[in-house]
Amino acid sequence: MYYNYVRSALEHPSVIGTHWHQFSDQAATGRFDGENFQVGFTDICDKPYYETIEKIREIGYDMYEIRSQVQQLNEIRMQSIFLLLTFFWLCPQVSAQKPTNVYYIDARRLTVVGQPLPYLQKPFSRMDGRAYGLKGSLAAKAAQSTGIAVLFTTNSRTIRAKWHTSNLRVVGTNTGANCQKGLDLYIRKKGKWLFAGVGAPNMKGNCADHEAILVASMDEDVKECLLYLPLFDQVDQLEIGVDKGSAIKPLENPFRHRIIFYGSSITHGSAASRAGMSYVARFGRDNGLYCMNLGFSGQGRMQEEFARYLADCDTDAFIFDTFSNPDSKQIRERFDAFVDIIRGSHPNTPLIFLQTIRREKRNFNLKTDIYEAHKQQTAEEVVRARMKRDKHIYFILSDSFLGDDGIATADGPHPTDVGFSRMLEGMTPPLKKIFRKYGIQ
Repeated sequence: MYYNYVRSALEHPSVIGTHWHQFSDQAATGRFDGENFQVGFTDICDKPYYETIEKIREIGYDMYEIRSQVQQLNEIRMQSIFLLLTFFWLCPQVSAQKPTNVYYIDARRLTVVGQPLPYLQKPFSRMDGRAYGLKGSLAAKAAQSTGIAVLFTTNSRTIRAKWHTSNLRVVGTNTGANCQKGLDLYIRKKGKWLFAGVGAPNMKGNCADHEAILVASMDEDVKECLLYLPLFDQVDQLEIGVDKGSAIKPLENPFRHRIIFYGSSITHGSAASRAGMSYVARFGRDNGLYCMNLGFSGQGRMQEEFARYLADCDTDAFIFDTFSNPDSKQIRERFDAFVDIIRGSHPNTPLIFLQTIRREKRNFNLKTDIYEAHKQQTAEEVVRARMKRDKHIYFILSDSFLGDDGIATADGPHPTDVGFSRMLEGMTPPLKKIFRKYGIQ
């Protein structure tokens, strides 16, 4: 009821807010006039109604997207007459501004990588979440282009792109526009992937239609290109533009093996500067491994739906950042069931669990320190208990992941590019040691 109530308000352009009566249930004995409704977020003993709280969270994640879609429709209605009257005047102006020496190719004709399971209807989305029972904001995040990349070769001196996303403007205080909606281009030189340019998104108007020059004034040698799509938005159309007379062809996936990362906003790349700067993408580029990103910001809590999806995936190793979002109670309740489902299809695949990072907010906040310490302790207990009966489960401590100088995160929980660099320094040696046991090199 709460979700539908707030959603109906969001969908009405004239409504600017909602009120809920009231925070806690009314007393069972009633107020002065006998009214004693059960209408609160908590009961009279201050115990939350968890189903209602979950719907509050769900509409909270969805509200900006719902509202922006309504605003977009209203803008379209208001502008339609103006656009019709000015059409014949605008056409020659727009035509004169279009580059005449560029041609565009649909990126679907190139090599698209990053989907753990094929999702043919949406090649630029990482996961068909609804097929596995995900709903609301979880299904929306599953459809994002996180970790999706396009591989191609070209001898063009200039590389452009046109792409279409949702009209969502802001996903979080830690996520910049280039990370949320932008493109990130790398070109391989002497065996190493080097940053070449960024496709800065258009954050004006509807924030959905974007066009950018990624790199220009290059030589005419054939270049191997790797283009990452946005971390926190869904791309449904993408075209790559090159100089007329030049060639652009699919590049066979150069990355070896198949490694799936599942976890929280840390894995998702919340505070990364660009789409290719998540620690998952960087680990893949640095080591030549095909790494797929299933980070779910704020919601990677070892849900059964994710376990069933992962069980269906073909992979050589799983790496889990699963202890950042759930509390200690959820960790203890869900861990074994989560592993059991995956083990049903992957009896001998290495399951590598990363201890959650030490959040820098613990430095002075005693309540947070106790909460996080309990969570870390519980995580280590459940993994090490399972390791006693499963020789293919591993646990990597995070003590060295961020350092102690306070410059590795944007806000305490979310690593920046500096934080990801330190994480990779700490996790890469033990990961490589584990991989060698399974021929992953």
